[in-house]
Amino acid sequence: MQSASPGAAWLDRTKTAIIDLLFPPHCVACHRLSAWLCVDCLQAIEVIQPPVCQRCGLSLGGVQAPDPSESTCRRCQGAPLQVDGLLAYGVHSGPLRQAIREFKYSDLRSLAGPLGQLMSEGWTTLAPQDLQPDVIVPVPLHPSRQRQRGYNQAALLARELGSSLRRPVIQDVLVRIKATAPQVELSAQERRVNVHNAFRCTDNSLSGKHVLLIDDVCTTGATLESACVALRETGTLSVWAYTLARARS
Repeated sequence: MQSASPGAAWLDRTKTAIIDLLFPPHCVACHRLSAWLCVDCLQAIEVIQPPVCQRCGLSLGGVQAPDPSESTCRRCQGAPLQVDGLLAYGVHSGPLRQAIREFKYSDLRSLAGPLGQLMSEGWTTLAPQDLQPDVIVPVPLHPSRQRQRGYNQAALLARELGSSLRRPVIQDVLVRIKATAPQVELSAQERRVNVHNAFRCTDNSLSGKHVLLIDDVCTTGATLESACVALRETGTLSVWAYTLARARS
């Protein structure tokens, strides 16, 4: 089991700072020359505020709210997830959605820093006080998809978060063995079928560990669920998931 080098995030930030100096960033949402996400667009992000359902990561406000003493919404009480808990920084809409699109599909790796910082800030308000992961594991891409894109956006976010939380990031144990179709155009049921048995662990080095699983977006949770099943088969003690964005429903 190998963890990402502690200096890797620092090196990436240094490279980013040099690139930003030579090519000043513009806001990916409004295109204003200032930062990759300007102050106005940052304020426009719909940040998920506690209290949240610890199963689906959505707000406990409104009709979803159970008894105030409960930590899960009515929907999750009827259909619990495989993961022990799910958290997300914000709703997948507006400037955050646009930033993630550019981050994933326009080779804007410079966004890893500011987006990872948002996840770090969200963690301090969303995570239960007793949630102390031993390791951080990004959801992997299939090797063919990673070669095509050149990087795994979830791994870049995990590296930033790992640096903030001072937790090792493990990238070589959970692997994607099934070249799945893009999830974006699929229904909820099709997503579950698409990622069924898509992951496996290469060894049992995560046995006895509390794992924090990282991805950029959670829509139905199918990908996170499939990855969680693979992790549980190695004997992990718990698997929580944390994503940058979460679909509203």
